[in-house]
Amino acid sequence: MKLTIERSALLRALGHVQNVVERRNTIPILSNVQLVADDGGLSLTATDLDLAIVETVAAEVQSPGGTTAPAHILHDIVRKLPDGAQVELDYGAEDGRLVVRAARSKFALSCLPREDFPVMADGDLPHQFVLPAPDLQRLIEKTRFAISTEETRYYLNGIYLHAPEDAAVLRGVATDGHRLAHIEIPLPQGAAGMPGVIMPRKAALDVHKLIEDGEGAVEIALSDSKIRFALGDIVLTSKLIDGTFPDYQRVIPAGNDKQMEVDCKSFAAAVDRVATISSEKSRAVKLTVNGDAVVLSANSPEQGSGTDEVAVNFSGDGPLEIGFNARYLLDIAGQIDGENACFDLSDGASPTIIRDAADQGALYVLMPMRV
Repeated sequence: MKLTIERSALLRALGHVQNVVERRNTIPILSNVQLVADDGGLSLTATDLDLAIVETVAAEVQSPGGTTAPAHILHDIVRKLPDGAQVELDYGAEDGRLVVRAARSKFALSCLPREDFPVMADGDLPHQFVLPAPDLQRLIEKTRFAISTEETRYYLNGIYLHAPEDAAVLRGVATDGHRLAHIEIPLPQGAAGMPGVIMPRKAALDVHKLIEDGEGAVEIALSDSKIRFALGDIVLTSKLIDGTFPDYQRVIPAGNDKQMEVDCKSFAAAVDRVATISSEKSRAVKLTVNGDAVVLSANSPEQGSGTDEVAVNFSGDGPLEIGFNARYLLDIAGQIDGENACFDLSDGASPTIIRDAADQGALYVLMPMRV
């Protein structure tokens, strides 16, 4: 295999595929990226056995062929080459090394046989539809903070994607048992009747990185066990989490009759200030709502106490006292794009609904805590 490729194109592709490669691998071949050169250019593939990514970039191929090379090392080498450099990749099967040349730089990397590189079969993916990149980006961005990291509840380690029967929307839901994110986007053609699937955290974060510029469309194909995202010259395929997502509708309270509307930036800043004094373990902040203000307070036996006050519009009988984990509250406040956040409250022991006044498709549920 021998080819010449522009440094920025190679760096961008390596940046995408090396995200899939784990830093520590018990199987050596999984630390490598597969490089295959043919008439179509250079194809790069990486996998961790649960997730696989393939990206094709234009290259001037002198002789076709393929090998595998250490992904992170190759990425670091190309990253440190000068801008605008033409990179030559030359693999000789005799010595089993990949030679990387650019200007006066030359590196020879040890390779592993391409035949040993695992292939992730797509299988049959009967449900196919196209999503605008900004819609998919929004869905992942506004749910990922609530994905659980608790391995024992593996069925919560992803985003539950489904098309509910009672609405023409594609809905993404994530929860860790303390907070829940519930985001809706218009139902794309072809998505009706799709099975409810749990997209793993790693797949969601990798797809989000690929569509950070938020342009174009993403072709999605899925079955009960796999999901594939295709955007431009990149195809990412992931296994789905084999489990049953809990009935999240039971967590969303229906009888919260007290509404509080507050300027989100002012509120978040006040929560952040008061949380400075709260204990590291609980991160508890108490909200006392009465009339046209909410008083935020925190107490810590070691640090002391602190209070702050923010103006609100409150419809309900006051005063109402409720405690929250400050970090969870700030995570949700960070998802609010509009000026105001709307809180639907019931009492100090019941879950609270938080909405974005400017986004009807976003809803968050936060469990209270004792303070």
